[in-house]
This record gives sequence, structure tokens and C-alpha cells, in this order.
Amino acid sequence: MSEKNKNLRVLVVGCGNMGASHATAYHTLDGFEICGLVSTGKSKEVLNDRLGGVYQLYTDFYEALAATKPDAVCISTYPDTHEEYAVKAFESGCHVFIEKPLADTVEGARRVAEAAEKARKKLLIGYILRYHPSWEKFIELSQGMGKPLVMRMNLNQQSSGSKWTVHKNLMKSLSPIVDCAVHYIDVMCQMTRSKPVQVYAIGARLTDEIPHWNYNYGQLQIRFDDGSVGWYEAGWGPMVSETAFFIKDVFGPKGAVSIVAKNASKAGQSDSIEAHSKTESLKVHHADLNDEGVFSKPDEWIDLTDEPDHQELCNREQRYFLKSIIEDLDLTNPTLDAINSLKIAFACDESVKTGKVVLLKD
Repeated sequence: MSEKNKNLRVLVVGCGNMGASHATAYHTLDGFEICGLVSTGKSKEVLNDRLGGVYQLYTDFYEALAATKPDAVCISTYPDTHEEYAVKAFESGCHVFIEKPLADTVEGARRVAEAAEKARKKLLIGYILRYHPSWEKFIELSQGMGKPLVMRMNLNQQSSGSKWTVHKNLMKSLSPIVDCAVHYIDVMCQMTRSKPVQVYAIGARLTDEIPHWNYNYGQLQIRFDDGSVGWYEAGWGPMVSETAFFIKDVFGPKGAVSIVAKNASKAGQSDSIEAHSKTESLKVHHADLNDEGVFSKPDEWIDLTDEPDHQELCNREQRYFLKSIIEDLDLTNPTLDAINSLKIAFACDESVKTGKVVLLKD
């Protein structure tokens, strides 16, 4: 941090949905100071107006980095710029908060991690569900359901207008199951605490508005070495069905745990960023049968009082980012987890394109 004050001076790069949320956190939380907003389009002006019009605006990342000399850089741009921007930030002596995925290749993600280690600076990747108490409880309860686990998850988004534009831009570099699945692959790995051994995936290209090599619907299946299995599906676009678009469910020999988001899963909510992290209720089902062959326990409903909205989740991420810097926390394991989930997602992408089962290697 700068010697003049105790605030962490942050350069915000990318001012769309996630970048705006992180900038709002820096703007409102103690310990942070925004030293510049960067975007190639008009999103920086829109964001700056929302924040009071007090920040310096830049179109070019490298120009902004040289001009502001920040303590930290927040990267929420499209994935094909992540590696380049992050490595440059570390070489400039900055800490980095970066949105998932860490890079658009596994090798690139490893290079970012190596740059952080070489610079002795903090790297925190935006796995937002790790900061959500209901998701933490979901994972904890799943671990009490025995083995093997069956994990079923999806997030299909019927996007239109500006949100479809964002999705099309994302698909210039990555598919939905790479960009989105890293969250849920990470969750599955936490649930099983077991090694993924193979994946199989399918995909479909439902529009000519995306690159010929990409697809806007994908479904992946993962097999773990403890016998657990999981699937995840993601679809983007105006043609995507909103029927059963929000499924977060796991069951094992002892029962099941499900996220039931009654309001967030209603029609018209599938492309809502706010709805994506909503849990609202956890339903716990016990498989035990009594002597008469009927369930010995009724289903339980758990409504956690701490249900943060999307902005509060971003605030919590940034508080942890600041804490990791101030207290010099070791972020090696979360970084390795992020690389691992990305490696698995790209193996699924390979399976879509080859039509073959992909075995996962160390």
C-alpha cells in the first residue's frame, strides 16, 4: 500500500456487471481507494456517473497502469485478456483480484500463478460462491450424505438485449461450460473431496451469431475416484428454455440436499446476475426408513438468516482480498483449486469437440 495513507489504491479494469460490482465495493468499503476506471467502451462513464463522477477514466489498460501506479488491479474484462493483464500487473508490483476464469487456457492460468509467486503479491480469483454462507452450508450438508454422491447442477440463461451481447462477446473466447462451470466444478470437488478421473460432455451450436468453433449449450459429466458422479449444464441465448433452468441438488446413500430458490428460479430470472447466487432455502431429505418402510424423519427446511445479495457477496470478496494483503494470507490452495477447476472445464470442452471421454491426468 502507499505510504501516504492506509487505503489500498485499486485500478478497476473492466466496468461491466462484475467490474461495476467490485468498483462499488471499493467505493463504499473502508480500506480501499479507486485510482482509475478502465474500459474500452462507455461502461466506465456509466459506472463513474453512478459513483459520483469522481474517478479518472482510461481506455487503455497499460496507459492507466503507468499513470496511476496502483497497489492493486481488479480485472473483470473478457477472459482472453486475463493472463496478459494479470502478468503485467504483477510485473508492475501490484496485487491482483481477477474474475473467473483465471485465464483462457490452463497454461495461461499457471503463468498467472507463477507471476504472482515471483512478484510475491496476492492473487485472488473471483469464486463468489465461496463467500456465500448458504453455499458453504450446502457443501457441508452434502458431505454428510455418504458416498458416492450424485451431484446435479445447471444454470441456463435465456439472455436478450445487452446480456445476450455480453454472452456473445464471452463466446468469442470460451464456451458457457468453461466460463460458468468452473464455479460448480469447484463446488463438486469440495463436496466429494475426491479426485475427478474422467469427463464426458456434449454441446450444441444453436445460433450463427457465435464463432463456428464454439457452442452456446453444453452439458458435462464428471466421474470421481470415490464413485461420485456429477453433471452440469449451461446454455446462453434468446432461444434457451427457462424450464428447470436452476437446479442445485445432491444426494447420497443417506439422503439429499437441494437449493430451492423459489423466487430466483421463476420465469424471466434466468439471465439475472442477482438471481444466480440466490439460495433462499435449503431442503434436506433423510433416506432412513422405519420398520414400516416409511421415512423416519420429515424433510427439513433451512433458511439461513445471512442471505447476502450479489453486491454484498462482492463486498465480502473484496474484504477478504484486503485481509489477505494486510495479514499476508497464503492463497496457494485457492489458486490451485481455481487452476484445477479450469483444467477440468477445458477437458469437458475437449470432450464436446472430440466426442470422446477424456481421462484426467495429474
